[in-house]
Amino acid sequence: MHRTFGGPAVLEIVQEPDPEPGPGEVRVRVHAAALNPVDWKIFTGTAAATSRGLEPPMGVGNDVAGVVDAVGEGVTHLAIGDRVFGSARAKAMQDRTVVDVATEALVRTPDGLDDLRASCLVVAGRTAWAGVDRLALGEGDTVLVNGAAGGVGVLAVQLARLRGARVVGTANPRNHDRLVAYGVDAIPYGDGMLDRLRALGGVDAVFETHGTAGIDAGIALGVPQERMVGIAVKGHAGVEGVPTDLGQTGAALAELAALAADGTLDVPIAGVVGLEDAHDAYRVLMGGHVHGKLVVDLLAR
Repeated sequence: MHRTFGGPAVLEIVQEPDPEPGPGEVRVRVHAAALNPVDWKIFTGTAAATSRGLEPPMGVGNDVAGVVDAVGEGVTHLAIGDRVFGSARAKAMQDRTVVDVATEALVRTPDGLDDLRASCLVVAGRTAWAGVDRLALGEGDTVLVNGAAGGVGVLAVQLARLRGARVVGTANPRNHDRLVAYGVDAIPYGDGMLDRLRALGGVDAVFETHGTAGIDAGIALGVPQERMVGIAVKGHAGVEGVPTDLGQTGAALAELAALAADGTLDVPIAGVVGLEDAHDAYRVLMGGHVHGKLVVDLLAR
């Protein structure tokens, strides 16, 4: 948890009584919690916190996977002992957390999918799914995924390929081999990116996962505004952000989990740490250039 806004140094481990689920809630014994950029944007006190009315003292993290160990009144679709994964905003990184199943997505974890990988599918997975769905990608499309090796990008390129699209992905050259293994045309980002895209024949859709460089390249290549989508683009050039309709989140998570469980979708994990090292993992995440996801294993202690 953290008692004030600040950098990773404000995070601390505290002992508190286990929370009890109320009506419409379940309690999850958390086994794994994946890290997301929005986590540090919240605990450092950016608009990601203030716009949601979040104030310390409060917990940390969003993405959880574990086992239901208590069920509140009125919950009939989940039972004690069910393996689950989903969202627990600002209360993921704790031994036990309570989830309101009407307002936060929580779905069963299928056999064949471990808790570490399941936790990685929540924010990153639903964002990748929603962006690819918004672009309506299919056979004959060529999509640019800017930031293709990150937590969202690495899932987005695979989902786009599954829909039959050709994918051009930007990443640090050290991650190109990994992207090529997914069937991606990997190119460096930065200076000269537009020329490299032209040499490949251009693109007709853009999924921007970092900044606005991909959007700017899409404009230069004549990509229609409605065929571009981004994360935190804040309306840059009129481009919409990735939709986050909670009503579709549960279905998307279930589909993603099925794909990951049968090996169709690779869920790369960049590193796993114990709870006592979560602050160091956030420092790595804040530095950027992480391929895949960082995860806290709460059973490691």
